[in-house]
Amino acid sequence: MVSEVFRLLFIMENLEKICQQTTQLARNVGQYIKAELGSVMVEAIEHKSLNNFVSYVDKTSEKKLVEGLGKILPASTFLTEEETITSEESAIQWIIDPLDGTTNFLHQIPPFAISIALQYQKRTVLGVVYEITRDECFYTWEGAAAYLNGSVIKVSVQHTVEDSVIATGFMPGKHDWMPAYLDIFTYFINTARGVRRHGAAAVDLAYVACGRFDAFYEYNLHAWDVAAGALLVQQAGGKVSDFRGGLNYIFGGSIIADNGLIHEEVIKAIIPSSL
Repeated sequence: MVSEVFRLLFIMENLEKICQQTTQLARNVGQYIKAELGSVMVEAIEHKSLNNFVSYVDKTSEKKLVEGLGKILPASTFLTEEETITSEESAIQWIIDPLDGTTNFLHQIPPFAISIALQYQKRTVLGVVYEITRDECFYTWEGAAAYLNGSVIKVSVQHTVEDSVIATGFMPGKHDWMPAYLDIFTYFINTARGVRRHGAAAVDLAYVACGRFDAFYEYNLHAWDVAAGALLVQQAGGKVSDFRGGLNYIFGGSIIADNGLIHEEVIKAIIPSSL
């Protein structure tokens, strides 16, 4: 028990070093993904559900990440999208999306990324998003600023939705909530400066963190889509919540992330929906 306490204390005191190791691993695995761009044959693509794809690149990337992160923090556990390793809960858990934006990758369309978060006692303490096509690594850890390739990043300073560029996404498949979701989409199209849909939630969140987007919202996401990016936004001075303004945005399926100045306005646009 005592040794476990010391191990956890060591991790919390060395988050910067752990983050450096994690970003290097993400870059290395990102080079593997980039090398496979355009090489995946149609017959090698698996359909997880309607318009939801996975390839050997996703699975190999995940295995490489799990192996590398396991060396950085032995005895840590994992929550991963492709389930190449059994998910178990522990005080120290990595949350991984090995290739966020698989459809983009398969069609050779940017952006697509690796997303890695580290949770300590169910609190996210480290986040890395590596956008592969632009070689942009966004990263942060608890108590630090948010960074892009070594430079500090901050959220935007827009004060109204009218002056903002809003990002969103549409999860694959047919959903009974889609009409209500499209009503929200229509509102922002008619109100905001612009609305963008990149197809990679982790990248959208990283872009909010560095001020390229003023806000991002999406429904029906998973922890591996948002855990790292949400921490980036918070450490860059922004605000994150679920669609009701609560804090259940990692496992609750809905997320709003913005510069903090337009958060209430975004929530007011979303709450009247039946989501």
